[in-house]
Amino acid sequence: MNHNKCLNCNSETENNYCSHCGQKTSTHRFSLQHFLAHDLVHGVFHLDKGFLFTVKELFTRPGHSIREYVQGKRVKHFNAFTAIIFVLTITLVITGATKVKASEIYNQEQLSEYSKLLREYYKLIILSGIPFYALGSYFIFKKTKQNYTENLVLNTYLTIGMLILGLIFPIITVFYTNVNALYYLKAITPILNIIYIFWFYYQYFSGYEYKKVSLIIRTLLITVYILLINGAINALANKIGIFLQH
Repeated sequence: MNHNKCLNCNSETENNYCSHCGQKTSTHRFSLQHFLAHDLVHGVFHLDKGFLFTVKELFTRPGHSIREYVQGKRVKHFNAFTAIIFVLTITLVITGATKVKASEIYNQEQLSEYSKLLREYYKLIILSGIPFYALGSYFIFKKTKQNYTENLVLNTYLTIGMLILGLIFPIITVFYTNVNALYYLKAITPILNIIYIFWFYYQYFSGYEYKKVSLIIRTLLITVYILLINGAINALANKIGIFLQH
């Protein structure tokens, strides 16, 4: 009988499941084939336990927790793709309950028909950036020898954290209606996103053999890269929207 160690709790295992924590002994390294055939489908059609645990981890030890997840500790975590759908659903409910109109917060130049569409579907637009985020982290942190799909997974969790941060301002507008104050408070999400992106990547890749200075520089590079990608996606989407209006 084969004896292996559980990737989740490091206990000795003999059968298909770890007798200590219950994780499958066949836990695999992420690959594009398995990602498309199993993880994505499973994420869409199955609801796993662990959403609150995952949220807690994403805002207490985001990088460390997701690195452990990618490396095999997956029992407690909520599936990333189910989590995104769940967060988007919550977003729709919260934004529908806001008592302040966008036209009261943003100036008229920001309120073209497409700008309204952009803000309305911003969460979906940001999801389109995940493959590009993964490409950036794959090359900037190539020394870790993580494959592209593993980078795709870690950046999916990063995006979940960003989406949850994006709920802060809509929640505020549900309970607070001072337009003058909200005009300045709308900067909360971008600022928090910058801090969160740096924190997430720094923690995640601190588990690999990078010197502190090198890690800080690479984390700054990926943070700037993510911001540029988001800016490029929004600019491209804006041009497409303007084109479609004519």
